[in-house]
Amino acid sequence: MNTIRSAAERGQSRLGWLDSRHTFSFSHYYDPAHMGFGALRVINEDRVQPGKGFGTHSHRDMEILSWVLDGALEHKDSMGTHGVIRPGELQRMSAGTGVTHSEFNASTSEPVHFLQIWLLPEREGLAPSYEQRAFAPADLEDRLHLIASHDGRNGSVKVHQDVNLYLSRMSPDASVSFRPDAGRSLWLQVAKGKAQVEGRELQAGDAASWTAAPDSLDIRAIAPSEVLLFDLAPAR
Repeated sequence: MNTIRSAAERGQSRLGWLDSRHTFSFSHYYDPAHMGFGALRVINEDRVQPGKGFGTHSHRDMEILSWVLDGALEHKDSMGTHGVIRPGELQRMSAGTGVTHSEFNASTSEPVHFLQIWLLPEREGLAPSYEQRAFAPADLEDRLHLIASHDGRNGSVKVHQDVNLYLSRMSPDASVSFRPDAGRSLWLQVAKGKAQVEGRELQAGDAASWTAAPDSLDIRAIAPSEVLLFDLAPAR
């Protein structure tokens, strides 16, 4: 394991309607030691109050993934897409040459808790596009299930970057193992619960990274947990 990124050390933005924690430099939070990891540029853990959200704004040349942990997130964009994202559903928006969108809590009574993830695309100037896919709960339980990949294989969401994103919802004492290909880099994000990796305990919001992936990675849940594992082209 190369580094631990502690949840408590992340950047933070707090507004009346938003509590956002920034794993990497984002908006007014700047830390030259945490600008990204390979193609992985943003992991924001956002909590948005009922009926509130991000008004219409623009992006370009970025792969944007949204994964809802609790609640429901409403999405609208300039491509004509309008939908709601719920737990177990992954959204991918390729901003490409430019897109505008808004994200709001779809509930007027309950907060929404989600991860916003940005990846640099494999090249600039892609046509904007959108994909949303639901995954069966059984497929995510106590196993690393592929939810996003460069080629969209095995029912995963297609991402325009050399990345494989796996997710597992783990019960206490459950273990999962991952054997990466040689020369890959790994980023493990604990979204919920508590997990043990290489003898270290990681809490919700903590992350661990490997610029050179080990031969095998073993993850054990200490409590009910949800973890995301990014298998990336080498991070420099």
